Amino acid sequence: MLSYLRAAGLGALADLGFLGLDDDPDDPVVVTGFKATRARKLTTSEKEGNRALAAARALVEHGFAHLKNWRILTKLRTDPARAIGLLRVLFVLTNLEGAR
Repeated sequence: MLSYLRAAGLGALADLGFLGLDDDPDDPVVVTGFKATRARKLTTSEKEGNRALAAARALVEHGFAHLKNWRILTKLRTDPARAIGLLRVLFVLTNLEGAR
């Protein structure tokens, strides 16, 4: 998975369950937050970084929650490129509906 993301020039935002997944700390593809332990508390900047990451991930999580409500997607049998276009349209319509 990491090699595909790196080759495509993409990245992923992940929760602390994926901590340590990325094999290249100098060029991370999977961005995770910082984890505190009993021996080491988080610094102020690490806490702020976790908040920024959580805010960005929340948008995606809400998008997936909306997708689960559209039952028509469970019957979608089409080319993946066409499905991506359909999903983009659905997200735009959802955002327009939420803006009203």
